[in-house]
Amino acid sequence: MIVREVNREEKEQFDRVVNHPLQSWAWGEFRKLTGIKVTRLGIFEGQNLLSGYQLTIHNLPYLPYTVVYFPNGPVPDKTMLDALTKLCFSEKAIMVKMEPNVSHLYGSNPEINKEAENFLQSAGCVKGKPLSTRFTFMLDLTKSEEQLLEEMKPKTRYNLHLSGRNNVKVGEDNSPQAFEEFLKLMKETTGRQKFYAHNEDYLRKMWSVMSQAGIAHLLTAKYEGKVLVAWILFVFKNTLYYPYGASTRENRDVMASYSMMWEAINFGKKNGCTAFDLWGTPGPNPSFTNPWLGFHHFKEGFGAKLYESIGTWDLVTNQPVYKMYNLADNFRWKLLRLRKSLPF
Repeated sequence: MIVREVNREEKEQFDRVVNHPLQSWAWGEFRKLTGIKVTRLGIFEGQNLLSGYQLTIHNLPYLPYTVVYFPNGPVPDKTMLDALTKLCFSEKAIMVKMEPNVSHLYGSNPEINKEAENFLQSAGCVKGKPLSTRFTFMLDLTKSEEQLLEEMKPKTRYNLHLSGRNNVKVGEDNSPQAFEEFLKLMKETTGRQKFYAHNEDYLRKMWSVMSQAGIAHLLTAKYEGKVLVAWILFVFKNTLYYPYGASTRENRDVMASYSMMWEAINFGKKNGCTAFDLWGTPGPNPSFTNPWLGFHHFKEGFGAKLYESIGTWDLVTNQPVYKMYNLADNFRWKLLRLRKSLPF
């Protein structure tokens, strides 16, 4: 077996062996459009690609170093860690930040997670600051509509029926006009909720590439002809993902988001998906002051189960600069949160 870069001619093989949209070939092409360097490595046996890994390489401001990000891939084995270490030296990277796509039902006995964590620790990796949440909610789409309705919380079921009585209309709309509505609602949502989101240029490039690849789909929920909620969903392999959602404060009493979620579930089932990854939550029992508390309760209300990943792990190759980077990054986020909280 050898590790080498994957060629464009091997794109179809690559997409067959990866298991998350952020590892898809299309996502890498999108990231290139944003000015980020992308490297795809594969483990080959002859011409046969056994596994693939997509990495993005990010320059550190004012320093001649980079950081390699490895999101939602499998847990690397020794062969791959050796290749990642070699890549770090060629790219002057201080670390590879890994967030493997390995998770278990929260509260269960996750032997696979323990094995993965033990291996990473034995290879010298350390737990790092996360770029994505450790927890997510998952819905089993193999269940019937009757089962899914039965497993919802009573208040969620009531709000869903109320939304239906209000004649909220939900459907897929990938038109340029619908995407402009999504951008408008996203701007309103981020301003209202005071959370950080990608800028308009990022979202436009993402939509252009991922929708053309057949991965991204836009659903809108309308009331009396006005778009109240817009979601971008990803379909990859047999899983539906909910990475982007936006809404308006107007007509909140019609409960449009509940019809949106129900139709998203049915959209996934119609597209052959067996699971719905609701893309992140603060984790079990979030505090009342947590800004994501509302999203947590909304997702939980549909009967979704909480899953915990093995988290973020850093393969450090330049310890002195890594320490300085973490100090600077912590200071930066404190400053950003302070600015966000100011009333002007």
